[in-house]
Amino acid sequence: MEQRNWLDRIRDKPGGRIAVKITVTVVGVVVIIVGAVLIPLPGPGWLIVLAGLAILAIEFHWARRLLAFARRQLDRWTAWVKRQHPGIRFLIGAVGLVFVWAVVWASVKVSLGVDLWREAREWVRG
Repeated sequence: MEQRNWLDRIRDKPGGRIAVKITVTVVGVVVIIVGAVLIPLPGPGWLIVLAGLAILAIEFHWARRLLAFARRQLDRWTAWVKRQHPGIRFLIGAVGLVFVWAVVWASVKVSLGVDLWREAREWVRG
């Protein structure tokens, strides 16, 4: 509740409402852009995008609705996965790990020029 009071006090000052709206917009958009860049990499890309959306939701009704929609979809996906046979859940996890490995491999190959797959095979051969 304190944060709302703090924001309300800023909004009550001359120019405060527009300052809060501009600040929230800039910070939210920057966080979303950073998250979008990180989506293909292993890590919390989508979580960062949702955090940016939550920042925008402080000032924008459309962002609150979109964030609520995203939460509902995530809840639906989680509930669906929990209802699946353990073998299907294992397969979903395995596909996720293969995807992460492919992204890591491609990232290292493109950015550092190192083929992790070849390096691993050579390491195993000794």
